[in-house]
Amino acid sequence: MEMTYRTENGYQLPNLEAPEAPNVGKYGMLRRSYLQKYKTGIYTGMQLSGKLDNHLQEINQKANEMVESLSEQMAAEQGVNEALKAVDPLTWVGRMNNIKAAAEEIVMEELIYS
Repeated sequence: MEMTYRTENGYQLPNLEAPEAPNVGKYGMLRRSYLQKYKTGIYTGMQLSGKLDNHLQEINQKANEMVESLSEQMAAEQGVNEALKAVDPLTWVGRMNNIKAAAEEIVMEELIYS
């Protein structure tokens, strides 16, 4: 590997570039924080083997899919649909926010913090 240098203030400094950080999303960042705080051995092992970023991206993708799926199911069960949205938009928004919060809570418990 050939290294190039630049001169600054009389010092030779290597031209280094940091690798791009992958986009792991909201749930990936939550999973990373959980692993760092409570599962340090697993976190360190995944980081050293280079599997951490892929794991976090996979968790984020699964979590987003689960939230969307659970939200759709809960909305159908509770009768929150386009007809309600047309008649009473504020009620629809409130119910959908509650449904999404409940779905996220389930995902956090089953996927992120497990």
